[in-house]
Amino acid sequence: MQTPLSRRNFLITAGATSVAAASSSKIALGETPAAHDDAQAKKPFEISIAEWSLHRTIRSGKISNLDFPKVAREEFGIAGVEYVNQFFKDKAEDEKYLADLNQRCQDSDVKSLLIMVDGEGAIGDADSGKRTKAVENHFKWVTAAKTLGCHSIRVNAQSAGNYGDQVNLAADGLRRLSGFAKDHGINVLVENHGGLSSNGQWLAQVIRRVDMNNCGTLPDFGNFRISRGKNGNDVHYDRYLGMAALLPFAKALSAKSREFDEAGNETESDFEKMIGMALDAGYRGFVGVEYEGKKLGEYEGVKATKKLLERCQEKFADRA
Repeated sequence: MQTPLSRRNFLITAGATSVAAASSSKIALGETPAAHDDAQAKKPFEISIAEWSLHRTIRSGKISNLDFPKVAREEFGIAGVEYVNQFFKDKAEDEKYLADLNQRCQDSDVKSLLIMVDGEGAIGDADSGKRTKAVENHFKWVTAAKTLGCHSIRVNAQSAGNYGDQVNLAADGLRRLSGFAKDHGINVLVENHGGLSSNGQWLAQVIRRVDMNNCGTLPDFGNFRISRGKNGNDVHYDRYLGMAALLPFAKALSAKSREFDEAGNETESDFEKMIGMALDAGYRGFVGVEYEGKKLGEYEGVKATKKLLERCQEKFADRA
């Protein structure tokens, strides 16, 4: 799935120029819930939380997916939630369960934003039958997202073959899924999530090939590893050039965090630079906390990430 490095370097350079030309494009539907107060409405972006931030806590049984909205509000003061489908994998078509989840969101004054969907097949599968099956497997998550009041589902763009083949295959699957989702008022967002999807220019090319208003990206600050190499020599796409390529199509953002220095800065990504780039591209939607570190506990990591994003809100307050 890896492109030759010479071509990769060329594509990275080309991608760096893309934001300015497309900065007026796709901003998230449902990007800000009804303002709770005037101060909230003046922020340059709102803060949400990705459920993956609490994956160890959920898997331990200490909380469940149904508890997530209340935990988001009461533990972290966050009013926007981003679900991960594996934590309610068998509930996509369970009307009673989804109604209960909706009620819990209402009780905690929390907005459901999107569902991150994994494990439903490769949307760009080279086998046409398997590709069709993967597309159809996602339909239930589109309808679940609609029921929960989300604006999007997040999908992956797995494929196989050479660089160009994977562009065509992924675009075909995404176009078909986006056509179904459009009828439900739902966006289909692709995250940089390994393989060629972590090549910012490749994913931008796929989204352009799909050419549908409800098909966009969910750029993740930290997911730019294209492939694993021996002895730790992994192949990475430059995260800032990757963000530059993907931001024109962004309808959500994941602020990936792992470790923090003594000043409270994330050690892998310059959050202020990332947020500045997003605002320059015209993005004014939610920025999701997605803590993946191990030194801090999950709750502490979420709070540290939120604090850093709040610093960015203050720094860019004049951009609201």
